[in-house]
Amino acid sequence: MATVSLLRATSYNQPDLAQGIQAVLNPLGGMQAVVQPGQRVLLKPNLLTGARPTKECTTRPEFIAAVIREVQAAGGIPMIGDSPAFGTARGVAKANGLLEICEDLKVKIVEFNGGSFDSAGATFAHLRLSKEAMGADVIINLPKVKSHAQLTLTLGVKNMFGCVPGKLKAWWHLDSGKDALRFGKMLVETCATLAPQLTIIDGIIGHEGLGPSNGEPRALGILGASTDVFALDRVFCYLLNVDPDLVPTLRAATELNIGAQSLGEITCLGPELETLRCLDWQLPSIMAPIDFGVPRVARSFMRDLLVRWVKEPLGRP
Repeated sequence: MATVSLLRATSYNQPDLAQGIQAVLNPLGGMQAVVQPGQRVLLKPNLLTGARPTKECTTRPEFIAAVIREVQAAGGIPMIGDSPAFGTARGVAKANGLLEICEDLKVKIVEFNGGSFDSAGATFAHLRLSKEAMGADVIINLPKVKSHAQLTLTLGVKNMFGCVPGKLKAWWHLDSGKDALRFGKMLVETCATLAPQLTIIDGIIGHEGLGPSNGEPRALGILGASTDVFALDRVFCYLLNVDPDLVPTLRAATELNIGAQSLGEITCLGPELETLRCLDWQLPSIMAPIDFGVPRVARSFMRDLLVRWVKEPLGRP
């Protein structure tokens, strides 16, 4: 049985948030159950963009700071990493106030570069993932609760897509065409390969509507944590009253038989689920194709360039 810990939380005030992070981790054994002294710990937040800091479309800096302090208290050596859709990790961190926090806490921000990983027997036999992520001793996944115009919801599994170097993201979108399930399977296998040891989700204020960046903030008042990211995503899908069949990552996890397949396979600790549910969470009013609806000729040209870029660094014929 996977275990998901849930907690009511309504404030990003640092003392309250620090207490909340500790409280949501206590049922899982605390941070010390995940991080050992001297380990290099990658914190993977959602650093989508620095352009809309008031729209709650990235993991809040205060939230990340509270997790950094918990990792340091456990003796770990934290670093922040991501491959944002727009700009650089450092640029987004500077725009949303995270850079100053990292400098104060002496935490490095890393830009993800390419590496290769063969996942024998998987649907996708060759995944190219960040060497910084693959080389970390521990990965702590820090997603934001958001609606998503291509994937319905973006939670913990989708957040690990940030460990794919920037140009490869475009390749996977083009490779999947309009097949959302194929894209979902790639996301699931990427997440399963990286296997984050802990996921703590920022659901204090989410982002609903036309996400991942063009929606609006929505107060949810929830912190969630689990060592099983797939279980955590399934629980939050229920809390947001969203049919899991509408979420490609959950459909793909079911087809690939990865993670819990139902709520009955998950132990939830904390308030009763029914008291945390948001029955009117807003999904995107318009769903966009996985390949962004790029015209066929432009898509073919872009795919050719990206295929060439992918093959040459990997030495593939």
